[in-house]
Amino acid sequence: MTTVPLGLPEVRSGLADVPTLPADGPAQTRKAFTSDSEVRWCPGCGDYAILAAVQGFLPELGLRRENIVCISGIGCSSRFPYYLDTFGLHSIHGRAPSIATGLATSRPDLSVWVVTGDGDALSIGGNHLIHALRRNVNLTILLFNNRIYGLTKGQYSPTSEPGKVTKSTPVGSVDEPFNPVSLALGAEASFVARTMDSDRKHLTSVLRQAVEHRGAALVEIYQNCPIFNDGAFDVLKDRESAQARLVHLEHGAPIRFGAPAADGLGGRGVARRADGLLEVVDLPDGGDSPDAARVLVHDAHTVDPSVQFALSRLDDPTMAHVPVGVFRSVSRPTYDDMVRAQVASSIEGAHGPATDDDLAQLLAGADTWTVSSQPS
Repeated sequence: MTTVPLGLPEVRSGLADVPTLPADGPAQTRKAFTSDSEVRWCPGCGDYAILAAVQGFLPELGLRRENIVCISGIGCSSRFPYYLDTFGLHSIHGRAPSIATGLATSRPDLSVWVVTGDGDALSIGGNHLIHALRRNVNLTILLFNNRIYGLTKGQYSPTSEPGKVTKSTPVGSVDEPFNPVSLALGAEASFVARTMDSDRKHLTSVLRQAVEHRGAALVEIYQNCPIFNDGAFDVLKDRESAQARLVHLEHGAPIRFGAPAADGLGGRGVARRADGLLEVVDLPDGGDSPDAARVLVHDAHTVDPSVQFALSRLDDPTMAHVPVGVFRSVSRPTYDDMVRAQVASSIEGAHGPATDDDLAQLLAGADTWTVSSQPS
């Protein structure tokens, strides 16, 4: 078997090929990205906060609206394209990453977004999601995780915690849930992050990094469903309990959380154990300590995702320690860039630009056959 070496394209910004507005033109506003469709989610749904953050953030990119496409699957989150005044497609259950892959590959001038939910992406769409991530397609994927099926009225989802009582699990779910961040890291996604619907500043910061990343960027967004799973993330939104539970990740900074003392020590930190696994340790106030010296410095840019995966495993259904922020952001060639380069090389070859005769030869080359109902 022959292996053909790939001429890998240069790794650039995720928006490098997308046309921008003239620098001296009028600035865009949130209104420019707000459609005239009536927003129809339940009162109090976390989707409202995410929509507002995205509509407020998009003008900062300076992109033409006609060069932004939002593709969704099925579910409450998948109504998103109706409410953005950009191009969009409300597609079929779980298949948004596949449709987005084709669009991103054929149209490098587009910023392609996928909006999906925990049911849409991780149940029927699980296969399509992991391969879009594995291939490193230049997509920005927003995964709204409310740990429930909202559109179909309250069945448990692939991220519901064990023991969850729902209409489909009246005596409690016996399933082990997916951790979307762990799943994405295992699929070698080049950008993986987690944020929350109610933290506008953090959500916007993560979105900015995701859309500027060239490659598959997955952002898990904890999102409240007030009807079928209300309060699922309350312990992460209450100021006191959140301080003790949320582990904010910043590249190049020690992973510390909790209430620090005046001298900067105290609280808690994430340290490496002797066996290589990670653990949460208490850091005494004042002065150095053996545990303080072991606190891990977050590296989102290391190519090997082992430590980033270990960080994702700190989270569990009890939400005792929940890392948020950018877990991984690494540069590697994208599927769509490589496919376009390969097609261009194959068509042009040594004969210069492609012609109609070249296309006809490809369509009617040696590997063709005739199907006939007549006996030979």
